[in-house]
Amino acid sequence: MRHLIARTLAVAAALAATATAPVPAAATADCPRLTGRWHGDARTHLQRLIDERGTCAHPGGPRPVAAFDWDNTVTKNDVTDATLSWALRHDRILRPARWKDTSAWLTDTADHALTAACGTGTPAGTPLPTSRNARCTDEIAEIRESGTTTGGAAAFAGTWNHRRTVPQYAWVPALFAGRTPAELSGYARAARREALAAPVGAVRTLGTRTVPGYVRYYDQQRDLIRTLRRAGFDVHVVSAGAEPITQVWSRSLGLDAAHTLAIRSVLDRHGRITPRTEGCGGVPAGPGTAIPYLDGKRCWINQEINGVHGQDAWRQAPWPLRPALAAGDADTDATFVADATGVHLVIDRHKPELMCRALDDTDGRWLIQPMFIDPLPRRTDPYPCATAAYNAPDGRLTPLLRPDGSTVPDQPDTTR
Repeated sequence: MRHLIARTLAVAAALAATATAPVPAAATADCPRLTGRWHGDARTHLQRLIDERGTCAHPGGPRPVAAFDWDNTVTKNDVTDATLSWALRHDRILRPARWKDTSAWLTDTADHALTAACGTGTPAGTPLPTSRNARCTDEIAEIRESGTTTGGAAAFAGTWNHRRTVPQYAWVPALFAGRTPAELSGYARAARREALAAPVGAVRTLGTRTVPGYVRYYDQQRDLIRTLRRAGFDVHVVSAGAEPITQVWSRSLGLDAAHTLAIRSVLDRHGRITPRTEGCGGVPAGPGTAIPYLDGKRCWINQEINGVHGQDAWRQAPWPLRPALAAGDADTDATFVADATGVHLVIDRHKPELMCRALDDTDGRWLIQPMFIDPLPRRTDPYPCATAAYNAPDGRLTPLLRPDGSTVPDQPDTTR
């Protein structure tokens, strides 16, 4: 708490010293400039933020934070899914002694489905032949994708805070239990080479399913991150993917491990991945109850960037400690993107909680950008903001409220 107070006072004092002074023309002229095509006037607003908050306007001042989700925000398609696909096609998943060991929430039905599909002939702790066993691969992929078995039954059950975790996300790192982070990084590098070499629009067969076969960095996001860093911003990634995988992809943008936050597995005494994940905000290490997901992304930003621990990490930080810019594409990003003080950047994938906040635009700082590759068509029905856009902790969909407690009305899609 002492660290939080000291940093808050220091940042607040620096901001107060410059808040009333106009940004000198010479300073803004020398600030790094964005390139590339953006929707509407988004580039203008982003450049203004860079000019006004960057260290070129405030030399010697504090470095403002910019925070980005990764999958489908910085890249087109999901890099953790690309790595899991590669691992399944190259027999890199070790058979657990019991599938129930991979998640505290895995149902008996899912355990039986995985056991039946993957068999028991492979000794525990040795690679499953998933490249040749389409039924096993299909079962794993379906549970990861939908949270259900191939038979349509719920794969996870029990109690969890739906704003802090989703079991099928936490399940993916657990599938690599017994491997080391270095091995998982190697799989991610191989998957990255494969996905970047595939043409845009490529698909591949995984088991009997058809899945995306390519990944691309969005050129505009790559340029934005590069420009923010040149302008003195402290840029971080906060993702609900597996941390070793996300780090492989973020490294090419100049972001090191300390600036890449994702699901962090607990390692055993031999340095191997376990099904447990590290916790946040006073939540201890466990089965994945506090991953960087929805409110969990705020917690991880507060804990790892601001040094705020315990219950305070779940609360919205004081204005000077919040990201100046935050970018995301899904409801999983809604909390930390809304926390931003300068620009809330949304990549439009028609996700209700995030899009309701963006279209309501209560502070005039929300920017909506259609996907840079294969953007979605305009949604024909309004978003159900007033009835079923908020993802409640118990899993229900309820009305979305503004900070003042009023209900966000249903919002038509006006982004095209």
